[in-house]
Amino acid sequence: MIALGGLLGGTARYALGLAFPTSAGTFPLTTFVVNVSGAFLLALLLVYVMESLPRSWYVRPFAAVGFLGSYTTFSTWMVDTDRLLGDGHYTLAALNVLGSLLAGLAATVLGLAVGRKAMTWTSGRARTGGWFRRAR
Repeated sequence: MIALGGLLGGTARYALGLAFPTSAGTFPLTTFVVNVSGAFLLALLLVYVMESLPRSWYVRPFAAVGFLGSYTTFSTWMVDTDRLLGDGHYTLAALNVLGSLLAGLAATVLGLAVGRKAMTWTSGRARTGGWFRRAR
């Protein structure tokens, strides 16, 4: 499951890199967006997996470890930073490192909050009998 998820996540990451290439000496926006969106999706997914699925499911190994583990990429983030430093773009390199860390943390907090809110909303909906309360 991890290998299959990794194949799909790595392919998605590669396709996004081809679709939205970053020019030399510019902020690596594609890597930034991929990593921040991955942090959000991982937090959202883990709330769902930990609070509603039985432990025997393969969702976590497939989606969290495999797909999102290869979709997001520490190595590309650091290679992008190294290239910026090598080209003398120190401010962009610092922005890449600090911005990615802070945005990733914010995306994680947001993903956890959205996931928890969605879990309470769906459990409340289940108690009321569906999307709408039934007229009595």
